[in-house]
Amino acid sequence: MKIGILQTGHAPDELLATEGDYDGMFRALLAGEGFEFETFAVVDGIFPESADSADGWLITGSKHGAYEDHPWIPPLETLIREISASGKPLVGVCFGHQIIAQALGGKVEKFAGGWAVGRQTYDVEGKKLAVNAWHQDQVVKLPENTRVIGTNPHCENAVLMIGENILTLQPHPEFGAGVIRGLIEYRGGALPAPLVTQAKDALENATQRGAIRDMMVAHLKRQTTEAAS
Repeated sequence: MKIGILQTGHAPDELLATEGDYDGMFRALLAGEGFEFETFAVVDGIFPESADSADGWLITGSKHGAYEDHPWIPPLETLIREISASGKPLVGVCFGHQIIAQALGGKVEKFAGGWAVGRQTYDVEGKKLAVNAWHQDQVVKLPENTRVIGTNPHCENAVLMIGENILTLQPHPEFGAGVIRGLIEYRGGALPAPLVTQAKDALENATQRGAIRDMMVAHLKRQTTEAAS
């Protein structure tokens, strides 16, 4: 099964040697499942020919806002709508979660409640799961035909199922403690000090990102099996 990774941002240069770029984090997270990967750096203007260029799709996180004026955002939204209509499985994480919602009729904005940084706990289909996060923007209006399957008090629309073939996640299952530590060091200067302290104190606490990873794998494989049947 070929997974096309739509890369919408790059990790800080200081993290590349130790943690890799954002597409590589997903390759590592989803390793061992028989997936073949191809990265399309849409943030750099590199796009696939069509939704048929892969069996399933994944959209990464980014430092950019979904509502910002970048030349690659409108064609990415067009591709998202094409993938949605095709029935192929699609997973979006953080910016990916937001841009998918926006492309399909939802709304994204800077959350008045501020940032979520580091380890956060979510109620996902009745299970309490701790996963790392790094965001201020949130989906504040849902697209049609959307179910909220994960939430917490800070982020109401944290995990979404849009139709049957799209799964989106506001937190970052691909971020381990090393990534959060590096982001705090290299991109954390503008964050509120109490949030930074809280995130640092929680760096060594266990997360359940493996459970989110398993959800992503099951979604990609289930949707592909259903499409082939």
